[in-house]
Amino acid sequence: MLRVVPSFDRIGDENAFAVLARAAALAAQGRDVVNLGIGQPDFPTPAHIVEAGIKALRDGHHGYTPAVGIPPLREAVARDIHRRHGVEVSPDAVMVVPGGKVTMFMAILMFGAPGAEILYPDPGFPIYRSMIEFTGATPVPVPIREDNGFAFSAAETLALITERTRLLIVNSPANPTGGVTPKAEVDALVEGLAAHPGVAVLSDEIYGTMTYDGEAHVSLLAYPEIRDRLIYLDGASKTYAMTGWRLGWSVWPKPLHDAARKLAVNSFSCVNAAAQWAGIAALDGPQDDVAAMVAAFDQRRRLVVEGLNGLPNVSCVTPKGAFYAFPNVARTGWKAKALATALLDEAGVAVIGGPDFGIHGEGYLRLSYANSAENIARALDRMRRFLSERAPG
Repeated sequence: MLRVVPSFDRIGDENAFAVLARAAALAAQGRDVVNLGIGQPDFPTPAHIVEAGIKALRDGHHGYTPAVGIPPLREAVARDIHRRHGVEVSPDAVMVVPGGKVTMFMAILMFGAPGAEILYPDPGFPIYRSMIEFTGATPVPVPIREDNGFAFSAAETLALITERTRLLIVNSPANPTGGVTPKAEVDALVEGLAAHPGVAVLSDEIYGTMTYDGEAHVSLLAYPEIRDRLIYLDGASKTYAMTGWRLGWSVWPKPLHDAARKLAVNSFSCVNAAAQWAGIAALDGPQDDVAAMVAAFDQRRRLVVEGLNGLPNVSCVTPKGAFYAFPNVARTGWKAKALATALLDEAGVAVIGGPDFGIHGEGYLRLSYANSAENIARALDRMRRFLSERAPG
């Protein structure tokens, strides 16, 4: 009998992909399914980025690259950070990775061990907790509350830090809630962290280009007092509609960069060469397509929030970032995951139950509005009919 090490019994999953597979299976059976479950832009990768990838292949970029990424891309990342955040970052601090999850994986492996505690947002991206549990560390959920606009509370976060805390994970703009934490709250968090110099911070800013209603994204890179323990996570998947290219990047404090490099060498060796050259075109090229995507998401956001608030016993605060809505469905009488399953199987609408994002997700669904306005309207109509006609059960 094969015996896998016990830590694999603790590793979790990302149910969005399970829902995607189930939706695809139903579609293969001839069912008409509207998928609002997966967090993937419905736009193609901008043409100039695709052409840069093709050119790289034609130019012979077929071999291994440095484990930390090709220097021109690392330099482009540093320029982009300066352009967007007004912060100077050395290209030597940048690491190129195959997607955003790898930075989470590395950071949590570095600080997660039995006896350690890692704080993470709840509801939040499910891989945070999954990886924490895999390492044997104790996951400590930081409640992300609807009555706070789904922003994190600095006071509540700081109160959860103990002598065993090794890493704090923050995410704004946030998945699954669309919450954006205002600068005053970020200021308070950074100020409070001065009392906890042994706590590293992983700032997941993968949705940093997607804010609405005049909200500004506040990057933790802008706080020099924590730069020596800050790990910054970003990438091309969401901003440039490059999910399948698997291209991410991170900025590491000097004491951790070489450890991250060694993890890269021991796991993925390096990132796809052509994708890296495409990434340079994304960062240094025109940003018109990004602006157009965000404008479209903003229009869809308004449509989905208005529609959700018109459903029986459903309410939805207006998300300020990313491309997710997180409606409160507690008054429908349904448990969230049961409702998500029934909506897919019976109404042909794929959404994700809130508990898939943490213990504080019960009573909520996640809808991605990275889909067309037409499909969103169809989904909302189906949800309205379902909730009007179908009793909980």
